[in-house]
Amino acid sequence: MGMDQGSARTPATSLSFRLGVLGAMAEARWAGRIAGHGVKPKHVALLSSLRLGAADSQLELAATLRVAPSLVVLLADQLETLGAVSRERDPGDRRRQRLVLTAVGERLLDDCVGAADALDEELVTALSATERAALTRILGKLAGAEGLPV
Repeated sequence: MGMDQGSARTPATSLSFRLGVLGAMAEARWAGRIAGHGVKPKHVALLSSLRLGAADSQLELAATLRVAPSLVVLLADQLETLGAVSRERDPGDRRRQRLVLTAVGERLLDDCVGAADALDEELVTALSATERAALTRILGKLAGAEGLPV
């Protein structure tokens, strides 16, 4: 006895599945574009947090990025090797170390923004200008509801 394909449901048409798959595809493409700079998306997320002033200590960055503190230490070590960040003692609390975005880090982040902008244009080629604006607005609203930068 066969199943009626019209009533067979899978998660494949759900919003969460589609956003997940499209997000994974977009991240893989973007990761490929920034790999030549010696960074991965998590590195860029850390650099972005520093630029936005969201956090500057490794513990604060871990909370902001929603990753383990040990990963932030690893990312910071790698970024420091690239010259993109430096570690400085917090003048207000000598026990605390701050991460600071360097001029090299600023340029690296600008290059990654350019790669993201170019990929954005490719991802929305099938959309009209009105649809692009609506998608940007809606994704911003969803991101904000999750506590992400909008």
